[in-house]
Amino acid sequence: MDVQLDPAGDDLPLMANTSHILVKHYVLDLDVDFESQVIEGTIVLFLEDGDRFKKQNRSVEEDCQSESNKGCKLGMPEPCHVPVTNAMTFSSEMEYNDCAICSKGEKDTSDKDGNHDNQEHAAGISSSKRCCDTGNHGSEEFLLVLDCCDLSVLKVEEVDVAAVPGMEKFTRSPELTVVSEELRNQIVRELVTLPANRWREQLDYYARCSQAAGCGELLFDTDTWSLQIRKTGAQTATDFPHAIRIWYKTKPEGRSVTWTSDQSGRPCVYTVGSPVNNRALFPCQEPPVAMSTWQATVRAAASFVVLMSGENSAKPTQLWEGCSSWYYYVTMPMPASTFTIAVGCWTEVKMEPCSSGDSATETPFSPPEADFRRVGVCSHMEYPCRFQNASATTQQVIPHRVFAPVCLTGACQETLLQLIPPCLSAAHSVLGTHPFSRLDVLIVPANFPSLGMARPNKDKTGHTSDSGASVIKHGLNPEKIFMQVHYLKGYFLLRFLAERLGDETYFSFLRKFVHAFHGQLILSQDFLQMLLENIPEEKRLELSVENIYQDWLESSGIPKPLQRERRAGAECGLARQVRAEVTKWIRVNRRPRKRKRREREAVFEKLLPDQLVLLLEHLLEQKTLSHRTLQSLQRTYHLQDQDAEVRHRWCELIVKHKFTKAYESVERFLQEDQAMGVYLYGELMVSEDARQQQLARRCFERTREQMDRSSAQVVADMLFQ
Repeated sequence: MDVQLDPAGDDLPLMANTSHILVKHYVLDLDVDFESQVIEGTIVLFLEDGDRFKKQNRSVEEDCQSESNKGCKLGMPEPCHVPVTNAMTFSSEMEYNDCAICSKGEKDTSDKDGNHDNQEHAAGISSSKRCCDTGNHGSEEFLLVLDCCDLSVLKVEEVDVAAVPGMEKFTRSPELTVVSEELRNQIVRELVTLPANRWREQLDYYARCSQAAGCGELLFDTDTWSLQIRKTGAQTATDFPHAIRIWYKTKPEGRSVTWTSDQSGRPCVYTVGSPVNNRALFPCQEPPVAMSTWQATVRAAASFVVLMSGENSAKPTQLWEGCSSWYYYVTMPMPASTFTIAVGCWTEVKMEPCSSGDSATETPFSPPEADFRRVGVCSHMEYPCRFQNASATTQQVIPHRVFAPVCLTGACQETLLQLIPPCLSAAHSVLGTHPFSRLDVLIVPANFPSLGMARPNKDKTGHTSDSGASVIKHGLNPEKIFMQVHYLKGYFLLRFLAERLGDETYFSFLRKFVHAFHGQLILSQDFLQMLLENIPEEKRLELSVENIYQDWLESSGIPKPLQRERRAGAECGLARQVRAEVTKWIRVNRRPRKRKRREREAVFEKLLPDQLVLLLEHLLEQKTLSHRTLQSLQRTYHLQDQDAEVRHRWCELIVKHKFTKAYESVERFLQEDQAMGVYLYGELMVSEDARQQQLARRCFERTREQMDRSSAQVVADMLFQ
């Protein structure tokens, strides 16, 4: 590869050669083993070579130029015009072998350096330098490069799609009667380009093909960040097999999933917002440009629930006593990083019988066929789009399920279930059509990194090679996920724009923007440019993409518009009420321990959670607060029972003023709110108080094995360096 990395650095490479070949669909067939903390099985990749998608891009570009279509974006195939059927009615009980666990009998031929081949290491590629990954390179062979790390790859083989009954319909050329590489590749080309209204048939054929026999093992090699595959004699992406099967298993230390326990102490595993995304879960193409669909069959012990980011509400199928299978699929092409899985002993939380909310959560959306008719034109690549479905566009509350640990089912039933329908309805009223047909909500364990889903800014990505490989600068820096200034600025920029334009204009634009760009990759420039083009001249008030970038992205510190907003916000009624309460508390803190008998007790107002945060932030500015005042604060507002934001400020006060009677609250916060607790560890260590530092080390020893890896590394550096 032509990507240069500093072995001692923290840059994150994206190695996949997406400029030459793209994965269009993944079929995963996996087993989850909690005893060994390993997920193993097979993944089948259906590929499209660069010649075809480059022609599609050129065709779209020509259409854009000839028609001056503002909604048309380069790099997208033809618009979606087809009516679709409801994805949720597709049966998960497909007629193929759910129980095939072929990798169980395979020997792991990994050597200590992480290199693998099918039989002997000498049969593989001893070094990736022997092959280049360009599309056409003379006597050298084409190399398929996938993003991959922390995986044991056991075998790679070509799939004989031509042997699947019924696949002859996908062979256009009568002269291709002899089974050959060209015939198999033509079948895959036809399969991956089936029109959207044949999505059920397409998924069925993908499943059948994924179970077909192999027709030849492929040579492969792995390094730290990639899996490289080649076939002897295949010199271009067009010649390379378009359907391949990879036998592999994850490693317990893999960075894409976390093996831990839920709040009830039961084992679970789930994908986390790791900097390496999903490449330690399955070999994939990491760059977002590699938009693909997928389907997955996952087996686990019958006591476990398998949840995935699929479009169908999967139910378990019992295979044999003690083992169940779950099947999910996605028909909307998305980056591989959006694939999620969570397996645990969770309980589905449902409304009490006779509740008015039952229909919203239990009844699948299945309108009559007459309701499926075209609604406008989409600019994304073709897929079964809900924006093309007249009934889906008016569906305010999509079907949803809620899963939680046993110990939290009561709280979810009492509070969370009531909130989801109005939230979904509000999202529909502001943004329009829900892009997905359903929703699963999972109460995650305490060690879930709340900032973990943040991704490095594209502007920080280094040079992109001709193959599509690139490097994200400092993408592996464990402290990066805690430096969220750009996300905070983005939030306040959106608020600033809403206040500048007015809610009616701003929300009207958001709805229009979502409709125009759904199903596509977008940049902040797209958003800002369309915003300025769609607001009246008198409301722009000197706004431009250039000055927004200058004020909000390129300048350090708090943007000037936000400083003005802060000054204005300080005069609002809620803020004035907080300042009045702060004055009361300062007065209380100054009182002598023994007061005059006639002096009145202070009466404090009831405050909202956001007001409590502001109150505690003001009190943090005070040099000293007596323990008597802190105890009164805790008793007045029941601070130990407030939300995490309030409790975090409260813990800061405890640490600052060494309020030993409340150290138990700090310990609880560090254990139950681990992602936010990272900052608190820093406060405990900076204080240079022996008892506080001992508390920090004690809490870390209790939780370090369950903590998110990046969080644990950052905390360890604080405590022991």
